[in-house]
Amino acid sequence: MPSLYGLERSGDVEKLVELLQESEKETVRRRAAEILGNLDEPGSEGLEALVDAMSDDHETVRAAAIDALTQQEAVDALMRGLGKEVPESGATWAQAEAFVESLGSETPELRMASANVLGLLGVEDSARPLAQRLQREEHPGVRARIARALGRVEQPAATGVLVDCLHGEPLKVRREAAESLGRLTTDEALSGLLSVVEDDSEAMRRTAVSSLGKFGTAEPVDALVERLGDQSDLVRRAAVFSLIEILSNVPPDQSHELRETIVDRMAARSDPSIVESLIEIIEEGTQLHQRRNATWMLGRVAGDQRTKMDAIEALRDLLGEDDDLIAQFAATGLSEIGGASVETSLLEVVETDEYGEDAVAMAAFALGKVGGDRSRQRLERLVEETESEEVRRRSFSAISKLGGHT
Repeated sequence: MPSLYGLERSGDVEKLVELLQESEKETVRRRAAEILGNLDEPGSEGLEALVDAMSDDHETVRAAAIDALTQQEAVDALMRGLGKEVPESGATWAQAEAFVESLGSETPELRMASANVLGLLGVEDSARPLAQRLQREEHPGVRARIARALGRVEQPAATGVLVDCLHGEPLKVRREAAESLGRLTTDEALSGLLSVVEDDSEAMRRTAVSSLGKFGTAEPVDALVERLGDQSDLVRRAAVFSLIEILSNVPPDQSHELRETIVDRMAARSDPSIVESLIEIIEEGTQLHQRRNATWMLGRVAGDQRTKMDAIEALRDLLGEDDDLIAQFAATGLSEIGGASVETSLLEVVETDEYGEDAVAMAAFALGKVGGDRSRQRLERLVEETESEEVRRRSFSAISKLGGHT
């Protein structure tokens, strides 16, 4: 039998269902349920196995199956697992009413599933009964899922009860509350999150810092900059991601000054994890505005020799980006770093066949800012050899700027 890790990577639904249904180990069944919930396509076989697992002998397996079906947004399957009749009309509120009623069930798993589904349905009128239940619910697993649901319903009126959950609760409840407050983004939510950014728990600090990135104002910036010095690498990385996100959300009239402030504070930290996080955003990010901001920052916070080469390589590889702003930011970032290492890296772009014309043109532009005699010689040859008008134009312009370089 392959390992659970191997099954997670391969997405083998059949084997996961077999483990969920037949393994004698509670931990294996629980993990199989979690993996099925995370798959892109568990299929009807996987969903039905999760429905059956809602009746498992162990609470942890039942809870994992409920969360897995929620992860798959399988509302109808959850209703079947709870013995609820699916309304033929499919009306969202008709479904929500059934689960609001179930919040008072004697069975924790039923209350847990009801909270999960209400979060999925997102019906605003369910916020009040959820908040009321949270205030008197004793089971920590149910409390955590109600806190999560309140964030998904996104009713600002629920802010107060979530802030109350940030302190004196089990960690999983506190983290769900912090994540939900990041969805609500009210002034009260911000104050609550700022009260836990120095929490003793690394996981709690990381969640709070991540949630602060959801706010479209500059108010969380000071706290996030302070977390750049956190003892935890994970918290520091979360702070970088949140600062990038805030830059993407603040009004344009605040953006320039805020960007300069953040960059100055980041550069002063000279922390390798900052550079690593920016490169991760650039290489793996899916939001264009985040990648642009990270590219702009990278050349300005490249740090010492430990991280400078990583930054140079990442920026060099962006010179041929389809997005003109990212390519321009990469070139100016390399100019900000400067030095012989940058010149060598840029010359590699113009001297090899590995890069397209756009990348070569941007490399020529940057060489005009950082190059010396060897760059002048290579650019003069490039003017004679290239068939690209853009490369020739950029090379001419760069040569004219190299007068003071030796």
